Amino acid sequence: MKPLYKKITFFSVLTFCLVLLDQLTKYLIYHYQPFWSTSFLQIHFTKNTGAGFGLLSQYTFLLTIISILVTAFIIYYYPKIPKETFPQLAASLFLAGTIGNLIDRLARKFVIDFIDFSFWPAFNLADTCITLGALGLIIYFWKK
Repeated sequence: MKPLYKKITFFSVLTFCLVLLDQLTKYLIYHYQPFWSTSFLQIHFTKNTGAGFGLLSQYTFLLTIISILVTAFIIYYYPKIPKETFPQLAASLFLAGTIGNLIDRLARKFVIDFIDFSFWPAFNLADTCITLGALGLIIYFWKK
């Protein structure tokens, strides 16, 4: 197998698995609506019609379009992503998070959030992927 195909496979499989895990956790939270709490962390169903931190909550359609464009951009420019493992991982995380939240917006018209630290707005696995992926890409390209 040529190295490029190995990278495409790694990127594709990782992205698929992360989207699947994101959707599975959201399914469980949405259908069972558990509530778990400690002094600093709560796990509970939260409906988010906006972006991170609840920003743009009245612009679900715009956020959906942006997510579609970001997804298309990453897929289209995949050949230009450096083939080193770290940028492949970061881009995969970013794409998986974008797709995970896009699925919610298309299917429900809101994003399911459920991880809630008392000092931070509620978020989900897709948000974590987007954040880690974006930070990873910024760090990678800054160092280059």
